[in-house]
Amino acid sequence: MIPAVHPLARTPEEWAESLRPLGGRAFHAKQVFRWIQARGVLDPLGMTDLPAELRAKLTTLEMWRTMQVRDERVATDGTRKLLALLRDGAVVETVLIPGVTGPRGRLPSPVPPADPTELDADAAAAVDDDDDGDPNGETPSVSGPVRVTQCISTQVGCAMGCVFCASGVAGLKRHLGADEIIAQVLAGRAVLAEGQRLTNVVFMGMGEPLHNYEATCRALRLLTHPDGVALSARRVTVSTSGLVPEIARLGEDFGGNVGLAISLHAADDETRSRLMPINKKYPLWRLMEALRAYPLPRRRRITIEFTLVAGQNDDPGEAKRLARLLRDLPVKINLIPMNPISASSLGPPAMDTVLAFQKVLCDAGYSCFIRRRRGDDVSAACGQLALVGAKPKVRVNRAH
Repeated sequence: MIPAVHPLARTPEEWAESLRPLGGRAFHAKQVFRWIQARGVLDPLGMTDLPAELRAKLTTLEMWRTMQVRDERVATDGTRKLLALLRDGAVVETVLIPGVTGPRGRLPSPVPPADPTELDADAAAAVDDDDDGDPNGETPSVSGPVRVTQCISTQVGCAMGCVFCASGVAGLKRHLGADEIIAQVLAGRAVLAEGQRLTNVVFMGMGEPLHNYEATCRALRLLTHPDGVALSARRVTVSTSGLVPEIARLGEDFGGNVGLAISLHAADDETRSRLMPINKKYPLWRLMEALRAYPLPRRRRITIEFTLVAGQNDDPGEAKRLARLLRDLPVKINLIPMNPISASSLGPPAMDTVLAFQKVLCDAGYSCFIRRRRGDDVSAACGQLALVGAKPKVRVNRAH
């Protein structure tokens, strides 16, 4: 019997089972898997090392219908946002972020740089480094390809309701299948410019990845399969708002090798519950327990994402509470001045406030970066990915 798994989400073993009734042989399974996952070929007629009869039978799968790029928007900084049309007419967004050069985000001294906007910890920096001075954990190359990080979505909308994020404004419409998650990566690779190479994938787009755990887990296994996209697990990061049981599951299923990023955004329960309703279910003490139990490999760190919202969580006292909260945890901190969204009048603090917040954390001994705003002129920056065409359930004007 053909497994009830979409073709784009099948492992080589599942392909072997699927091809047997079609007259395929065991070695054809690996060939098909490589054509799809490694080369991004979705038309079986282009799989030239397969028998013609088998290719003809595979065309009935219509794999190309899983997702089609409906629109592409390119920001002035080279960030590209793809609007992906799914089979049922839903639209999700995925973002390609080319590598950047410039000063790292950590303040070496109390004196700020001449241009504070050059402080950098973009989405690529969420992938853990080996303390070699590069946010992707690789030695920078002058002549090598431009490394690209892709930010992918896992749901149509989001159920978490964070007040600073556009993805959840209209609520959750549905989960994405693993095929739809993988299709974003295949589409992203297909539009890379000459000299660019996809090196990192971050599950930081629309939706809460761990709320859609099974599809996220299957997508992770496919992305890291050596015969497919073949990303190292350390080049893949999953971001979560703090679903404690699933954090433990992720650590167990992948041995801690998949990068973990936590959308924290507050250091006390009252503030965090205001900004992130999930905190009422999994308060900070439970989340910190889960992070301490996460099986990190040697020299790896958890990324703490902290969106700074003016008047809500941006004062030095909050920075001091954050330093105490994270004590003894192997972390690095990304500060994200809130990117404006149409459904909220909340916004970012002044850069002086951001720098003062960062200084408290640096003085406490943390690696702390300020995320450079990337792609905001095409609404591709952190927190700006929205459900196209959806009406907000409620307009968020404040977090009180």
